Amino acid sequence: MKKVWVTGEALMDLIPVAGGDRIPMVGGGPANTAKAVARLGYPTYFVGGISTDEHGRAVEIELMSSGVDLSLVYRGDLPTALAIATIDENGLAHYDFELDGTSSFAFDSAWLPAGEPDVIHVGSVATILEPGASELLKWVSAKSAPVVFDPNVRPSIQGNKDLYRAAVERWIDVASVVKLSEDDLHWLYLDESVVRSWFERGVSMVIVTRAERGLSAITAMGEVHVPAVVVDVVDTVGAGDTISAVVVEGLLEFGKEIFALGNIEKVLKSAVKAAAITCSRAGANPPWKSEL
Repeated sequence: MKKVWVTGEALMDLIPVAGGDRIPMVGGGPANTAKAVARLGYPTYFVGGISTDEHGRAVEIELMSSGVDLSLVYRGDLPTALAIATIDENGLAHYDFELDGTSSFAFDSAWLPAGEPDVIHVGSVATILEPGASELLKWVSAKSAPVVFDPNVRPSIQGNKDLYRAAVERWIDVASVVKLSEDDLHWLYLDESVVRSWFERGVSMVIVTRAERGLSAITAMGEVHVPAVVVDVVDTVGAGDTISAVVVEGLLEFGKEIFALGNIEKVLKSAVKAAAITCSRAGANPPWKSEL
């Protein structure tokens, strides 16, 4: 059966609850995506650092409970990175981070795995935070599997747009599919015209998430737009990561035929349905295959 490597950070989200307290919930965009892909029924390997501390043990339990294979994980004694979430009145999550000196970003060629999966998903803070980001880029560049790249832009970590844009641009050259929110795209580039230039660099499809307005897929052959599924939103934590997982599923099921406009529409319709389920419950709790 085809296998997926999901690469990036696993960390601990501190989510606000009634009364002013915060509860720890396993997070990190790549870890959320790994959970979501595994719940869709595919052999999924997480490639990232997990601490031996209490939060790290919680990360392991969470990922394994969704069926994620941890045999390619680096285990370190430094602490787990933290993402301190604030939820606004629309259920949208915003984060402050504690990342320095953690096992979550200890990417190094000494432990990154050899071999080839069928699809690689890579993204989020791990693709910009040095020195691990450069190690990760070198490793991914040597693989032949199609790459889904989700920059998951975090201005609170790097507020300099020029530096952030340069970090993202390095990954465009290795990506087959780029998935990002329209807020990410507009913050980095002001408008969406830049995506056309990415096709000349090897990208086959750009997926833009538009919150309550649904999803768009842009290719050199045309565009596909799908409306969102209406749902009572608890929060949006993990919604974009769930969409990434369905895109990975599309690559596994359709191969290169995913880029036919009809197949893209099928994938996007599945993605908005899956994301709606995630938004209907607290935290990054993506749907199982049976729920779809």
